[in-house]
Amino acid sequence: MRYFITLSYNGKNYHGWQIQPNGSSVQETIEKALSTILRSDISIVGAGRTDTGVHAKKMIAHFDTDIEINTTELPRRLNCFLPSDIAIQKIEPVADDLHARFSATKRSYEYHLVTEKDVFCTETAYFYPGVLDFDAMNEAASKLFNYIDFTSFSKLHTDVKTNNCTIYEARWEQVSPSHWIFHISADRFLRNMVRAIVGTLLMVGTKKISVDGFCQIIESKDRCKAGTSAPAHGLYLTEVVY
Repeated sequence: MRYFITLSYNGKNYHGWQIQPNGSSVQETIEKALSTILRSDISIVGAGRTDTGVHAKKMIAHFDTDIEINTTELPRRLNCFLPSDIAIQKIEPVADDLHARFSATKRSYEYHLVTEKDVFCTETAYFYPGVLDFDAMNEAASKLFNYIDFTSFSKLHTDVKTNNCTIYEARWEQVSPSHWIFHISADRFLRNMVRAIVGTLLMVGTKKISVDGFCQIIESKDRCKAGTSAPAHGLYLTEVVY
């Protein structure tokens, strides 16, 4: 039987979601906990692969087992077993053909940025001390809807078959005088795509490039022309829709 796990994590101490040969990952940590509690080798599949240091407010993963599971008790046991930076919200049975990664129709991310130094969010938001034109950044973000090929914002030399994505949302929101959140949703994302977009929008915000220049970077399909990727610790996976 197949089960979906809804979870969240602080990515600071992990080399991303996916199992790595020489570093701890969220996937490996949960698999070990599940396998220990269920006394059976359990493999899990996540909705996506967050990079080193990236957080998740809502990640979905699935696993298969013939073991009878108490879906109320198992999350409690897992939360007692797991480290404090991973939390299980719920476990529920789903159809056997529902896949955590391939059945997803939309994913959403947030990028948190603060313009004043805040000692309480040094690990969860990017502190950018310079002056930023968020009106221009929002105008540039709105241009993302005009494109589907985001090669310019993709990590180089990946094994994906296409760099096409459909953007559903892209906007900056001010949530306090010094705290801004970039919201972005799409049917799929390329490796490093959100951080590369944010880094390039920061170039717009600091007047290094214009809004037209932002569009020209997308049209060039050249990662070298886009901005430096924004730091990982400001990025959160926030929703996966099926």
